[in-house]
Amino acid sequence: MASQLGASAVEIDARNDIHPSQLSDTGLRQLRKILDDRNLTVSALRFQTRRGYDQPHELERRVEATKSAMQLAYRLGAPVVINSVGVVPGDEESPQWSSLQSVLDDLGRYGTHVGAFLAAETGAESGPTLAKLLSGSEDAFIAVCFNPGQLIINRHDVHEALQSLKDRIQIVCAVDGVIDLAAGRGIAVPLGQGTADFPELIGMLEDIQYRGRYIVGRADSSLNELSDGIAYLKQL
Repeated sequence: MASQLGASAVEIDARNDIHPSQLSDTGLRQLRKILDDRNLTVSALRFQTRRGYDQPHELERRVEATKSAMQLAYRLGAPVVINSVGVVPGDEESPQWSSLQSVLDDLGRYGTHVGAFLAAETGAESGPTLAKLLSGSEDAFIAVCFNPGQLIINRHDVHEALQSLKDRIQIVCAVDGVIDLAAGRGIAVPLGQGTADFPELIGMLEDIQYRGRYIVGRADSSLNELSDGIAYLKQL
């Protein structure tokens, strides 16, 4: 269906669609052949953990599972594994800040070793805050999945985030959003129907020589919405 809609790559859910520990070498070859036959590649693996890397409960297990997903991403030719890093502490001097930064440094060093990087998805915190957290180590690299819709939903400045994180953006989730004043919260909406100025954002990404992919679709997107999103981006 992705091929029929005109997509050139797909994002794979590595928690629900396939799982790194359950995909044999034979299964991996079969999956790659399915993709090759349809002229598709894998743009990213999404590995949404139940808890962020800020939560100590079963943290080591969560980190090892993330590393397994990064190995699988490399074997599938995907450059990144997308996940939220968790709740970023407000105080840079707090033990929670240094603990979270230490975990991300470990994952960042592993990414340079294995050849596929963890991409922290924007949205829960502001761009400058996330940028400061990710700048902890010079020998570790955490990429960024830039999601304008999630930033809007959480009332963060989209343009500020793009400028703060521009050197780390490896993939873009082309998701739109609005603030529903009646409901008092932000909601994701179809591409081009929210407050994200995608023509301007794409221009800004061109200015920083972004050459990565754009992922369309929300959790409950219809086929028509996906088709419209692909057409909208190709038109831009």
